[in-house]
Amino acid sequence: MTYELPAVRGTLTPQKDLSTLTWLRVGGPADWLFQPADVEDLSAFLTALGPQVDVFPMGVGSNLIVRDGGLRAVVIRLGRGFNSIKIEGDLVTAGAAALDAHVARRAAEAGLDLTFLRTIPGSIGGAVRMNAGCYGSYTADVFHSARVVLRDGRVETLDAGEMNFRYRQSDLPQGAVLTDVTLRAPVGDPAALEARMVDQIAKRDATQPTKDRSAGSTFRNPAGFSSTGQADDVHDLKAWKVIDDAGLRGVRRGGAQMSEKHSNFLINTGDATAADLEGLGEEVRKKVYDSSGITLEWEIMRVGEPK
Repeated sequence: MTYELPAVRGTLTPQKDLSTLTWLRVGGPADWLFQPADVEDLSAFLTALGPQVDVFPMGVGSNLIVRDGGLRAVVIRLGRGFNSIKIEGDLVTAGAAALDAHVARRAAEAGLDLTFLRTIPGSIGGAVRMNAGCYGSYTADVFHSARVVLRDGRVETLDAGEMNFRYRQSDLPQGAVLTDVTLRAPVGDPAALEARMVDQIAKRDATQPTKDRSAGSTFRNPAGFSSTGQADDVHDLKAWKVIDDAGLRGVRRGGAQMSEKHSNFLINTGDATAADLEGLGEEVRKKVYDSSGITLEWEIMRVGEPK
């Protein structure tokens, strides 16, 4: 499809290779990549962009497989103008491009407890979109409001009721770009919060393949909730457990592998294509269903066209 693009103050790049922007390092080109200068630039662009043109808001690519044929769309990726973090009382307002880990650390320094975000890969915009969580806490638990630019360019503020948070899901309007988020955080002692995050990082590094190319957890837990990290946590309906029970830890397809260290992590061993990764995931889903009757649901988003 050919189409005219509005003038912008940010950056427009044609035929952008998206493999350079995803943590799994796979994927074909987008028709265009738009990196807006600020909210006004983004709003003006979407207002003027023809409604027939698809847009795809993209975070830091931590939870994403772009297929090898790429995306017939304008990919919108927020950058430096959208990563500020401001704290006022118990409210933390972060630009959607701010990394979860940075938000957690800044909050802890101010005596506010967003420590569950410290080990979650990606940006705070993605955390809201996916209702990210761990250790028994979820983004929805601390969500106050979010500012979004809708597909027609209107800027609106959404509250928790409009987001309709569920396990690993929310109802962000189609084509809307989340620009900043306000969270209401519990108060805590800065030293204790820092110590907790150090412990969380150590546990994560001991149990997850943090040095491999992955996109975090591949499938949602069939139980419908995250691991709590507590001693009484049960594993019967955890994604990694049903994958293990099906004998699939370490299984490979081309350059793709289910990690030996954590079997719910899909990794690119070096030369995987998007087709390798998605194909292995679908193979795992089928074999888990055949062995247990459980249908695993993807947590990683898959977009674009096959090659």
